[in-house]
Amino acid sequence: MSILKSFRRLGRLSGFEPKRLVRNLSRLPGYTLGYWQLRREARASREPFKFGTLFPVLDEKSKPAGSANGHYFHQDIFVAQKIFANTPQRHIDVGSRVDGFVAHVATFREIEAIDVRPLTSTTPNIRFLCADLMAELPDDLVETTDSLSCLHAIEHFGLGRYGDPMDFEGHVRGIRNLHRMLKPGGRLYLSTPISNEQRIEFNAHRVFSLPYLRVLLKDDFDIDTFSYVGDDGELNPHTDPNTLEFEQSYNLRYGCGIFELTAKAA
Repeated sequence: MSILKSFRRLGRLSGFEPKRLVRNLSRLPGYTLGYWQLRREARASREPFKFGTLFPVLDEKSKPAGSANGHYFHQDIFVAQKIFANTPQRHIDVGSRVDGFVAHVATFREIEAIDVRPLTSTTPNIRFLCADLMAELPDDLVETTDSLSCLHAIEHFGLGRYGDPMDFEGHVRGIRNLHRMLKPGGRLYLSTPISNEQRIEFNAHRVFSLPYLRVLLKDDFDIDTFSYVGDDGELNPHTDPNTLEFEQSYNLRYGCGIFELTAKAA
Protein backbone atom coordinates (compact mmCIF):
# COMPACT_ATOMS: atom_id res chain seq x y z
CA MET A 1 0.00 0.00 0.00
CA SER A 2 2.82 2.42 0.85
CA ILE A 3 4.40 1.77 -2.58
CA LEU A 4 1.07 2.54 -4.27
CA LYS A 5 0.77 5.79 -2.30
CA SER A 6 4.30 6.72 -3.32
CA PHE A 7 3.45 6.22 -7.00
CA ARG A 8 0.33 8.36 -6.57
CA ARG A 9 2.41 11.14 -5.02
CA LEU A 10 4.91 10.91 -7.87
CA GLY A 11 2.01 11.11 -10.31
CA ARG A 12 0.72 14.28 -8.66
CA LEU A 13 4.21 15.81 -8.73
CA SER A 14 4.47 15.10 -12.46
CA GLY A 15 0.99 16.51 -13.10
CA PHE A 16 -0.55 13.15 -13.98
CA GLU A 17 -3.50 12.10 -11.80
CA PRO A 18 -5.56 9.40 -13.56
CA LYS A 19 -8.53 9.53 -11.14
CA ARG A 20 -8.79 13.30 -11.36
CA LEU A 21 -8.53 13.11 -15.16
CA VAL A 22 -11.42 10.62 -15.39
CA ARG A 23 -13.59 12.67 -13.00
CA ASN A 24 -12.96 15.89 -14.89
CA LEU A 25 -13.72 14.29 -18.25
CA SER A 26 -17.10 13.23 -16.85
CA ARG A 27 -17.77 16.86 -15.86
CA LEU A 28 -17.03 18.33 -19.29
CA PRO A 29 -20.56 17.90 -20.72
CA GLY A 30 -22.07 19.95 -17.85
CA TYR A 31 -19.35 22.59 -18.28
CA THR A 32 -20.06 22.82 -22.04
CA LEU A 33 -23.84 23.10 -21.58
CA GLY A 34 -23.37 25.85 -19.00
CA TYR A 35 -20.99 27.77 -21.28
CA TRP A 36 -23.38 27.83 -24.23
CA GLN A 37 -26.33 28.77 -22.00
CA LEU A 38 -24.38 31.79 -20.73
CA ARG A 39 -23.41 32.76 -24.30
CA ARG A 40 -27.08 32.75 -25.31
CA GLU A 41 -28.00 34.91 -22.31
CA ALA A 42 -25.13 37.30 -23.13
CA ARG A 43 -26.54 38.00 -26.58
CA ALA A 44 -29.85 39.06 -25.01
CA SER A 45 -28.28 41.18 -22.27
CA ARG A 46 -26.98 44.77 -22.24
CA GLU A 47 -24.40 44.09 -19.48
CA PRO A 48 -20.91 45.04 -20.79
CA PHE A 49 -19.00 41.77 -20.43
CA LYS A 50 -17.03 40.03 -23.16
CA PHE A 51 -15.86 36.43 -22.96
CA GLY A 52 -12.12 36.02 -22.36
CA THR A 53 -9.88 32.97 -22.15
CA LEU A 54 -11.59 29.80 -20.98
CA PHE A 55 -10.76 28.95 -17.36
CA PRO A 56 -12.43 25.61 -16.55
CA VAL A 57 -13.02 24.88 -12.84
CA LEU A 58 -14.64 21.48 -12.95
CA ASP A 59 -14.66 20.10 -9.41
CA GLU A 60 -15.93 22.91 -7.15
CA LYS A 61 -19.58 21.82 -7.37
CA SER A 62 -18.81 18.62 -5.48
CA LYS A 63 -16.75 20.28 -2.74
CA PRO A 64 -18.01 21.76 0.55
CA ALA A 65 -17.87 25.50 1.24
CA GLY A 66 -14.46 25.11 2.88
CA SER A 67 -12.61 23.18 5.54
CA ALA A 68 -13.08 23.89 9.23
CA ASN A 69 -10.84 21.11 10.50
CA GLY A 70 -7.35 19.71 10.08
CA HIS A 71 -3.91 20.53 11.47
CA TYR A 72 -3.42 24.04 10.14
CA PHE A 73 -6.98 25.27 10.64
CA HIS A 74 -7.04 24.36 14.32
CA GLN A 75 -3.45 25.15 15.31
CA ASP A 76 -3.42 28.57 13.63
CA ILE A 77 -6.58 29.82 15.33
CA PHE A 78 -5.90 28.07 18.65
CA VAL A 79 -2.38 29.48 19.11
CA ALA A 80 -3.28 32.94 17.75
CA GLN A 81 -6.04 33.14 20.38
CA LYS A 82 -3.53 32.24 23.11
CA ILE A 83 -1.15 34.99 22.00
CA PHE A 84 -4.02 37.46 21.93
CA ALA A 85 -4.98 36.51 25.49
CA ASN A 86 -1.41 36.53 26.84
CA THR A 87 -0.36 39.86 25.24
CA PRO A 88 3.41 39.26 25.22
CA GLN A 89 5.81 42.18 24.89
CA ARG A 90 7.32 40.69 21.74
CA HIS A 91 6.35 37.74 19.60
CA ILE A 92 8.63 35.97 17.11
CA ASP A 93 7.58 33.13 14.83
CA VAL A 94 9.87 30.55 13.25
CA GLY A 95 8.79 28.82 10.08
CA SER A 96 4.99 28.86 10.45
CA ARG A 97 2.72 29.55 7.48
CA VAL A 98 2.75 33.23 6.57
CA ASP A 99 -0.65 33.00 4.84
CA GLY A 100 -2.11 31.23 7.88
CA PHE A 101 -0.88 31.65 11.44
CA VAL A 102 1.38 34.68 10.85
CA ALA A 103 -1.45 36.50 9.06
CA HIS A 104 -3.86 35.68 11.92
CA VAL A 105 -1.54 37.24 14.51
CA ALA A 106 -0.77 40.24 12.29
CA THR A 107 -4.44 41.24 12.39
CA PHE A 108 -4.11 42.29 16.04
CA ARG A 109 -0.41 42.86 16.76
CA GLU A 110 3.10 43.02 15.33
CA ILE A 111 4.82 39.70 14.67
CA GLU A 112 8.40 39.00 13.59
CA ALA A 113 8.71 36.04 11.24
CA ILE A 114 11.91 34.02 10.68
CA ASP A 115 12.27 31.54 7.82
CA VAL A 116 15.11 29.87 5.94
CA ARG A 117 13.55 31.19 2.71
CA PRO A 118 13.39 34.90 1.79
CA LEU A 119 10.14 36.82 1.93
CA THR A 120 9.23 40.36 0.98
CA SER A 121 6.30 41.71 2.97
CA THR A 122 4.69 45.14 2.88
CA THR A 123 2.25 44.32 5.69
CA PRO A 124 2.92 46.82 8.51
CA ASN A 125 2.51 44.25 11.28
CA ILE A 126 4.89 41.64 9.79
CA ARG A 127 8.66 42.04 10.09
CA PHE A 128 10.75 39.39 8.39
CA LEU A 129 14.21 37.89 8.90
CA CYS A 130 15.77 35.22 6.68
CA ALA A 131 17.81 32.86 8.89
CA ASP A 132 18.62 29.17 9.37
CA LEU A 133 17.64 28.14 12.90
CA MET A 134 19.91 25.08 12.69
CA ALA A 135 22.99 27.32 12.44
CA GLU A 136 24.77 29.17 15.26
CA LEU A 137 22.33 31.66 16.70
CA PRO A 138 23.34 35.32 16.26
CA ASP A 139 23.94 37.21 19.51
CA ASP A 140 21.05 39.57 18.84
CA LEU A 141 18.62 36.62 18.87
CA VAL A 142 19.80 35.10 22.17
CA GLU A 143 17.26 35.60 25.00
CA THR A 144 15.52 38.19 22.87
CA THR A 145 11.81 37.46 23.31
CA ASP A 146 9.21 36.43 25.86
CA SER A 147 7.00 34.69 23.28
CA LEU A 148 7.86 32.38 20.39
CA SER A 149 6.01 30.09 18.01
CA CYS A 150 7.07 27.32 15.65
CA LEU A 151 4.02 25.63 14.13
CA HIS A 152 4.29 22.63 11.82
CA ALA A 153 7.89 23.57 11.01
CA ILE A 154 10.40 21.79 13.27
CA GLU A 155 9.66 18.49 11.50
CA HIS A 156 11.22 19.86 8.31
CA PHE A 157 14.55 21.01 9.76
CA GLY A 158 17.47 19.30 8.04
CA LEU A 159 15.55 17.42 5.33
CA GLY A 160 16.38 19.87 2.53
CA ARG A 161 12.77 20.39 1.50
CA TYR A 162 13.02 24.17 1.74
CA GLY A 163 16.63 24.58 0.66
CA ASP A 164 18.01 24.02 4.17
CA PRO A 165 21.17 21.90 4.54
CA MET A 166 20.83 18.17 5.21
CA ASP A 167 21.11 17.43 8.93
CA PHE A 168 19.71 14.25 10.45
CA GLU A 169 19.60 15.98 13.85
CA GLY A 170 18.31 19.29 12.49
CA HIS A 171 15.20 19.20 14.67
CA VAL A 172 17.37 18.81 17.79
CA ARG A 173 19.48 21.85 16.85
CA GLY A 174 16.29 23.77 16.08
CA ILE A 175 14.74 23.03 19.50
CA ARG A 176 17.94 24.12 21.25
CA ASN A 177 18.00 27.41 19.35
CA LEU A 178 14.32 28.04 20.07
CA HIS A 179 15.14 27.71 23.76
CA ARG A 180 18.12 30.04 23.42
CA MET A 181 15.91 32.69 21.79
CA LEU A 182 13.56 32.78 24.77
CA LYS A 183 14.10 34.68 27.96
CA PRO A 184 13.84 32.46 31.06
CA GLY A 185 10.15 31.96 31.72
CA GLY A 186 9.29 32.82 28.12
CA ARG A 187 6.63 30.86 26.30
CA LEU A 188 7.01 28.60 23.25
CA TYR A 189 4.07 27.40 21.16
CA LEU A 190 5.27 24.32 19.29
CA SER A 191 3.30 22.05 16.98
CA THR A 192 4.40 19.12 14.89
CA PRO A 193 3.06 15.89 13.35
CA ILE A 194 2.66 13.06 15.88
CA SER A 195 2.08 9.33 15.63
CA ASN A 196 2.55 6.09 17.54
CA GLU A 197 4.99 5.18 14.73
CA GLN A 198 7.89 7.63 14.71
CA ARG A 199 9.34 8.02 11.21
CA ILE A 200 10.84 10.20 8.48
CA GLU A 201 8.83 10.54 5.26
CA PHE A 202 11.61 11.93 3.09
CA ASN A 203 11.79 14.68 2.15
CA ALA A 204 8.44 15.95 3.41
CA HIS A 205 8.74 15.72 7.19
CA ARG A 206 9.43 13.82 10.37
CA VAL A 207 6.55 12.40 12.38
CA PHE A 208 7.28 12.22 16.12
CA SER A 209 6.05 10.00 18.92
CA LEU A 210 4.96 11.86 22.05
CA PRO A 211 7.31 9.96 24.42
CA TYR A 212 10.23 11.01 22.20
CA LEU A 213 9.11 14.65 22.23
CA ARG A 214 8.71 14.62 26.01
CA VAL A 215 12.34 13.50 26.40
CA LEU A 216 13.54 15.96 23.74
CA LEU A 217 11.88 18.89 25.50
CA LYS A 218 12.30 18.04 29.19
CA ASP A 219 15.73 19.63 29.82
CA ASP A 220 14.78 23.02 28.37
CA PHE A 221 11.01 23.34 28.85
CA ASP A 222 8.10 22.66 31.15
CA ILE A 223 4.87 21.52 29.47
CA ASP A 224 2.09 23.94 30.44
CA THR A 225 -0.64 22.56 28.19
CA PHE A 226 -0.91 19.91 25.49
CA SER A 227 -3.57 19.71 22.80
CA TYR A 228 -3.77 17.66 19.64
CA VAL A 229 -5.58 17.32 16.34
CA GLY A 230 -6.59 13.72 15.77
CA ASP A 231 -6.63 11.58 12.67
CA ASP A 232 -10.21 12.78 12.20
CA GLY A 233 -9.01 16.39 11.87
CA GLU A 234 -10.73 17.55 15.05
CA LEU A 235 -9.11 19.49 17.91
CA ASN A 236 -8.76 17.92 21.36
CA PRO A 237 -7.81 20.89 23.56
CA HIS A 238 -5.89 20.79 26.84
CA THR A 239 -5.52 17.05 27.33
CA ASP A 240 -3.52 15.55 30.19
CA PRO A 241 0.07 14.68 29.14
CA ASN A 242 0.45 12.40 32.18
CA THR A 243 -1.65 9.54 30.86
CA LEU A 244 -1.16 6.21 29.15
CA GLU A 245 -2.94 7.62 26.08
CA PHE A 246 -0.26 10.32 25.77
CA GLU A 247 2.51 7.69 26.10
CA GLN A 248 0.83 5.75 23.28
CA SER A 249 0.59 8.94 21.19
CA TYR A 250 -3.20 8.48 21.26
CA ASN A 251 -2.72 5.66 18.72
CA LEU A 252 -2.58 8.28 15.97
CA ARG A 253 -1.35 7.62 12.46
CA TYR A 254 -0.80 11.29 11.54
CA GLY A 255 -2.02 13.78 14.10
CA CYS A 256 -0.74 17.18 15.20
CA GLY A 257 0.56 17.83 18.71
CA ILE A 258 0.31 21.40 20.03
CA PHE A 259 2.52 22.21 23.02
CA GLU A 260 2.45 25.32 25.18
CA LEU A 261 5.84 25.38 26.89
CA THR A 262 7.71 27.54 29.39
CA ALA A 263 11.46 27.95 28.97
CA LYS A 264 13.63 26.85 31.87
CA ALA A 265 16.67 28.92 32.82
CA ALA A 266 19.80 27.80 30.97
